[in-house]
Amino acid sequence: MGATTVFKDYASVYAAWSAKNPANRDYDRPTVLRLIGDIDGKRVLELGCAAGALTALLVDRGADVHAIDAEPQMIELARQRLGNKARFEVADLEQPLNLAVPSSIDVVVASLVLHYVRDWATLLDELHRCLVPGGVLVCSLHHPINAWLLSDRTDYHRVELVNQEWDWDGLSVTAKPYRRSLSAIFGELRRAGFAIDAVEEPQIPASPDIDPDLLHMLNTQPFFLFVRAVRAV
Repeated sequence: MGATTVFKDYASVYAAWSAKNPANRDYDRPTVLRLIGDIDGKRVLELGCAAGALTALLVDRGADVHAIDAEPQMIELARQRLGNKARFEVADLEQPLNLAVPSSIDVVVASLVLHYVRDWATLLDELHRCLVPGGVLVCSLHHPINAWLLSDRTDYHRVELVNQEWDWDGLSVTAKPYRRSLSAIFGELRRAGFAIDAVEEPQIPASPDIDPDLLHMLNTQPFFLFVRAVRAV
């Protein structure tokens, strides 16, 4: 994915940071897992697995996981973490996947990755092909409201790159996700043959491990958008 090189340049830093960052650990991953539901014995395709933090949770829940990421360093970190408990493959979501995946995937998981893909059409068509009838796609995205605020605000309907600044334990990094409108997000899913089953903007409980200011921000501002979509039977 050409939208950013930050995950290539700082793979190990991101792996350590995302493992403990409350936005990932307490906000994103639990919501994704709840929307997925029971996956014991199911075949799961995970897009953008990074260093395998979510992969490990999927495996722990009994899933047969095939995980992919564009960055070889991330795949290596994930393999170091999980060994042969999951299958890992380097694949760029901006390119045709051409994965050796039959049409028998039960669940596709895309945690905080689709906003690095400019053209969704080819990817969503391939995911629709891979999923069994009634199979689900669960994804989390940077919230479109936040992304709009990061743009120059001249054309809401344009798909465009924006800059997002992060602090990873003192390391300042700039990611370059794509911003798209709500109608583009849901329109692309529907065009590919998915029915929208759930849309969530969650709030999470207080925890001693979460800074109160960050908790307030997560619970009162648009942060991530979560979608569960179903391949029609």
